[in-house]
Amino acid sequence: MWRILVVEDSPTNMLLAAEILRFAGHIALEATTASEGLAIARNEQPDVILMDIHLPDMDGIAATAILKADPATCAIPIIALTASIRTGEGKSMLEAGFDGCLSKPISYRDFLAEVESVANRHQGRQPGQG
Repeated sequence: MWRILVVEDSPTNMLLAAEILRFAGHIALEATTASEGLAIARNEQPDVILMDIHLPDMDGIAATAILKADPATCAIPIIALTASIRTGEGKSMLEAGFDGCLSKPISYRDFLAEVESVANRHQGRQPGQG
């Protein structure tokens, strides 16, 4: 079981992501703004963060840079959630500090596979082992 922070301003996308995670046995923490996501990340230390790129108060790239620069949160893997994946954009997201990239609309299998792959790669353990 992973503790996963979803930073997403769309109520529909938030509901879908959180329900998929809960159905798979994970704990979903929710934030609807980048500022709220930063605070939750620092306080809760989730195993993985899913970060929407287009947020109302600050874009997800800037929020990720803040998290990666903070010693308290720099080790938390962050997966970009974007509706606008174009050729090469996945690579640019990795260069911007993200540990993975998912496109919207969310595909159930791809979504869970990417979240669990990134979590396992960065945590070095299986869900529920710590």
